[in-house]
Amino acid sequence: MLLQPLTLPSGVVLPNRVALAPMTNLQSQPDGLLGEAELNFLARRADGGFGTVMTCAAYVAKDGKAWPGELAIDRDECLPGLTRLAARLAAGGAARMVQLFHGGVRAEEAGEQPWSASTWTEDTKGFVAPRVGTTDDIARVIGQFAAAAARAERAGFDGVELHGAHGYLLSQFLSRTLNPRTDGWGGDLAGRARLTREVLRACRDATSSRFAIGVRLSFEDFGNAKGMDLDDNLQVAKWLVEDGADFIHASLWDISRNSAKYPDQHVLPLVRAAVRPEVAVFTAGKIWTLADAEKALELGATVVALGRSGILNPDWPKTVGIGEEPRTPPMSAADLEARAVSPAFVEYLRRWKNFVS
Repeated sequence: MLLQPLTLPSGVVLPNRVALAPMTNLQSQPDGLLGEAELNFLARRADGGFGTVMTCAAYVAKDGKAWPGELAIDRDECLPGLTRLAARLAAGGAARMVQLFHGGVRAEEAGEQPWSASTWTEDTKGFVAPRVGTTDDIARVIGQFAAAAARAERAGFDGVELHGAHGYLLSQFLSRTLNPRTDGWGGDLAGRARLTREVLRACRDATSSRFAIGVRLSFEDFGNAKGMDLDDNLQVAKWLVEDGADFIHASLWDISRNSAKYPDQHVLPLVRAAVRPEVAVFTAGKIWTLADAEKALELGATVVALGRSGILNPDWPKTVGIGEEPRTPPMSAADLEARAVSPAFVEYLRRWKNFVS
């Protein structure tokens, strides 16, 4: 099953059920244009047999940029690099997708005060309280996501993933605790889900029927994802499917763990039951071995997305996927660079305990 193709509702065919998860890697140019290191990293995984290769989070607007070296898709100037990237990934045999992103309060590289669903403070070094987003801000960002999706299709990508997880803008609006708005864009679940739903609908209207669109969600609290209720987000997933989502990406961080809200249940079967059977369920979260991937499929996932294991094992589908043991951390900088991980990305990976030797 893992190495069999999958057809999404839009008609996009994934060559297998193994995806490279979208990951921050700091490998693009300062202005957001495609960097050679970014291209080489992603191309190496396409050549290694990953059926779907997703870019890192790509900002749809300058006021949504969250870190240096982040890929941009906010203007037509980005098209030549994106077109080159899409063609190279296609040459490797992979379906290719751009993850569309706005950082909201986490837009630390925007050069201005960030905006979000509401304003709040955090006892975190360097935290800048956001201003409350206006209805003009909301209308503008919906259009920016849609324009970015259209650029991705023009560049030759097969689809996009909307980053609705991990405490970034769409997740901030979905949050029970961060979005008390009373203007129709917050408060109850329908209001809190409205921005994500409107973004999806706008992206669908801006692209062809054969362009895939999915949404990544944090179903429960983890890290910067706060105010995430499992039952709320299962309903959001249902709504997003009604709005035209080809897939829901459940970002779980650790697929070996059950739900925090329902400790005797795993999240994946609940997500699978919430969406129509033809809609794919992607999942990520410490999937290293073939057994891990097969377990995820048994629980209800359709596609496994590999992050850290994909960094260390660029040929995972060709090696681990047929039974070989994967490389695990730590790994030397030289071995990482031999796997098309640039020095800038290696330095970023040093933040992860015992990942780089």
